[in-house]
Amino acid sequence: MKEASDRVRDRIRWHCRRGMLELDLVLNAFVERHLDDLDAAELEVFQAVLAYPDPMLLAVVMGQTEPEDAAERGIVSRLRNIHATQAA
Repeated sequence: MKEASDRVRDRIRWHCRRGMLELDLVLNAFVERHLDDLDAAELEVFQAVLAYPDPMLLAVVMGQTEPEDAAERGIVSRLRNIHATQAA
């Protein structure tokens, strides 16, 4: 079971490599701070957020649009906190 969880986390790390520097910075900071603490449900939600196209994900992280799913809003809130601390 642990190996499966490790594979999921490795896949998530790979999907955090994006085509936009702004997203790379926020996503990689999120991974460093929070990935190991996410439970299975949160990992699934984070994967759903990572499935957004880059322009949409950037708009969500910057607060220009809101995800429809309530669970995604929790992950997005953490991403926005990281973005805010990086911009400060």
